[in-house]
Amino acid sequence: MTSRITWDEASARRYERQLLRTPAPSGTPVAEVVGALLAAHAQVLSAAELSVCLRLDGSTRQDVRAALWDDRSLVKTYGPRGTIHLLAAAELPLWSAALTAVPTGPSPHPADVRMTPEQEDRVVAAIGDALDGRQLTIDELTEAVVARTGPWAGDLVMEAFQGKWPRWRQVMHRAGQEGALCFAPNRGRKATYTRPPHFAPLPADEALATLVRHYLHAYGPATPQYFAKWAAAPRSWAADLFASVASSGGIEEVDFEGAPAWVVAGDTEFPSEAVRGVRLLPYFDSYAIAAQPREWMFPGAAYERALAGGQAGNFPVLLVDGVVAGVWHQRRQGKRTTVTVEPLGRLTTAQQRELGEQVERVGEVLEARPELVVGKVTAGAHA
Repeated sequence: MTSRITWDEASARRYERQLLRTPAPSGTPVAEVVGALLAAHAQVLSAAELSVCLRLDGSTRQDVRAALWDDRSLVKTYGPRGTIHLLAAAELPLWSAALTAVPTGPSPHPADVRMTPEQEDRVVAAIGDALDGRQLTIDELTEAVVARTGPWAGDLVMEAFQGKWPRWRQVMHRAGQEGALCFAPNRGRKATYTRPPHFAPLPADEALATLVRHYLHAYGPATPQYFAKWAAAPRSWAADLFASVASSGGIEEVDFEGAPAWVVAGDTEFPSEAVRGVRLLPYFDSYAIAAQPREWMFPGAAYERALAGGQAGNFPVLLVDGVVAGVWHQRRQGKRTTVTVEPLGRLTTAQQRELGEQVERVGEVLEARPELVVGKVTAGAHA
């Protein structure tokens, strides 16, 4: 008999597994918390620090930085969707094999900018060789790649924000996903790169099946289409992947609000108590991005106010009872940070009190004295 799952039940379990209902106890390894999210979006490192620390009791951004730069249990590199994430270093064999097995579309670059497959392989190998045991800025890495490949790799042909980038940079995300590159601590204001610890990737089929199960454990029930969106993969490919994992008994179908969806096989227990409480989530927090259907996660006015063209993550969000109910923005000045919160509805006295506690926690994580302002957020998306 097919299990029937409601939105409230799914939301409550995701909330719990995302460590939003109860943060992990103090002393829990930071990498374990990141693993519960699968990955923490880190295009803006301070947002990733908030994503992690709001789920780890008593932690601050220094705990995340120690895991990244000191014990290296975390790696900052190119993860899902080819964007920068924090990943647990111990899971790199899984991530590398799975991400490099996700089909990609045709190159977005003009024909005279692209590299041949052989050139791409040479560049990725050169990146790994140049960064092995070293930390290089982007300019230093360019010199090292050109020296190992040829002048063609350094041709300034890629459109960039303020000029042109060298040709080789179009495979940076691939180098990250293959384990040839990750971020190192900044040198002043300059980003630097190094190579993560060497590892042997899992077999691709095993890695993809494992990633599907991990994804469904954290965010299920979900459909292949939701997974495809999360992974930036073709929908038909994701459907075939789910069918393959299902045929081996790894996942099972359930009824999710009247439509078919999937969970890990046997993982059909859901909380009966609905989500309650107020939470603040930063830019591109995994819960806001991965929890689907999006119109349920962003109900009513939230769909227009908190999404940018339908894309989640561009605004930090206020959660009330597990769904988006507002946006917020923090502006730091010295040792103080002003947290402006724009609720989309009236908050009860208890919710206002909990919001104040959340703002205090944001201040603790960022090591700043917070001030709460309730009012209109005037900053735009991803400001």
